Amino acid sequence: MRVLSGIQPSGKLHLGNYFGMMKPALELQKDGEAFLFIANYHALTTVDDAGALRAATHDVALDFLACGLDTDRTVFFRQSDVPAVTELTWLLSTVTPMGLLERCHSYKDKLAKGIAPSHALFAYPVLMAADILAYQSNVVPVGRDQKQHVEVTRDIAIKFNMKAGRDVFTIPEPCIRDSVAVVPGIDGQKMSKSYNNHIELFGGEKDIRARIMRVVTDSTPLEDPKDPEKCSVFALYRLVASENQVREMRGKYLAGGYGYGSAKKELFEAVWSYFEPFRKRREELSRDPGHVESVLERGAQRAREEAGRTLKSARSALGLE
Repeated sequence: MRVLSGIQPSGKLHLGNYFGMMKPALELQKDGEAFLFIANYHALTTVDDAGALRAATHDVALDFLACGLDTDRTVFFRQSDVPAVTELTWLLSTVTPMGLLERCHSYKDKLAKGIAPSHALFAYPVLMAADILAYQSNVVPVGRDQKQHVEVTRDIAIKFNMKAGRDVFTIPEPCIRDSVAVVPGIDGQKMSKSYNNHIELFGGEKDIRARIMRVVTDSTPLEDPKDPEKCSVFALYRLVASENQVREMRGKYLAGGYGYGSAKKELFEAVWSYFEPFRKRREELSRDPGHVESVLERGAQRAREEAGRTLKSARSALGLE
C-alpha cells in the first residue's frame, strides 16, 4: 500500500498542522510505503516572497525531521524537485471538466478569505490530482473537510483511464481519520495561519505562553463549575497531556473553584513539555543544513523515478510517445 501526504510551506507550522496532518502522517509510516512532499508549487498561490518561500520550505523539512520522520520508510521531497508533476497536470487538464472545478469549495473558500483569484488557484485541484496520481498512490489521508480533493482526483483519473482505454492511474481512496483532531485556535475557530489564531509549533517560550494566555473562554465565574467539552483550553490540553492529567483537569472544571487562568498555565506547561524533545532534535538538525538538503534530494530522486514512469505511460496513452 502506498500512502501520499503533502503540506504547504506557507509559514511557520502550528499545533493545528501537527495534530491535524503531521502526527497522523508520521503514524502512517508503519502501514506501508509513504510519500510525503512539501507542496511549494501550491504555496505559490498565496506566498509572493521568494525568500520567504525558500525559508518556509526549509523550515517544514526541519520540522518533520525533528518530529520523527523516518526517511527509511518515507520518501520525503520538495514538490518542485519533480518537474514531471507539472507536465502531468497539463495532461490531466485535458480531461478535467470545467464544471468539476467550479464545484470545488476550496476555490470559493480562498476567495472569501481575500486571496486574489488566479488560474493557479482555480486549477489547484488538477495539480493536486497530479501530486496523488504521479506516484500511483493507493491511500490519501485527509480530514472530512478535504475529502472533496480526493474525490476530484478519482473523477479525473477515471476519465483519463477511460480515454486511454487502460488503467494508466491507480484510483486512490481517501483515508478519513475520525480520530484526527480538529484543533481550535486561540479564538475558538479551527486553528489557521489565515485567521492568525495559531500557536506555533516551535515558537519561542514567551510567544507561546502569551498566545495560550489569549485563548478565548466564556465568562463563567471562578467559583462555578465549568463544562470542559465547550472549552478550547481543555480541547488543546487533551492533545498534549497524559490521560491522568486530562482526567484531573476535567475534575477541576466540574468541581468549580478553578479558573481559566490556571488552566491556561497548565496548558502552556503541557505544550512546552510535549514538544521539548522535538525542539532539541530541531536545534541539532538546524546546525547541519546540508543534512536536510541531502534528505530532500534523496527523496526527490526516488519520487522522480516513480513520477517519470507514470508520465511516460500517460504520454503514450495520449499519443505523445
